[in-house]
Amino acid sequence: MRPAPGEEIITCPKCGFKAKRGQEEKAKKQESKNTSSDTSLKVMEGETVDALPTTTIECPRCKNDIAFWWMLQTRSADEATTQFYRCTKCSHTWRNYA
Repeated sequence: MRPAPGEEIITCPKCGFKAKRGQEEKAKKQESKNTSSDTSLKVMEGETVDALPTTTIECPRCKNDIAFWWMLQTRSADEATTQFYRCTKCSHTWRNYA
């Protein structure tokens, strides 16, 4: 953020955010909180799978033959999606790279 010449207000040249001089550090900390990313990928939160479709596939853990499935774009957009499965019996979750 750059201070306007001779003024007590600083302005961000990219987004236009304005703050009083002396609040730059507070604004920087807030901005860094907003732009930080969580490096872990939450595949699916909780155990609610009521609306997901099922398919016939063998669970590697319990050998059950029915699992819920969903797809996510986990890599760049020019690569194939990743298909996830969750066993209907033991809730084991695994993935298949298409």
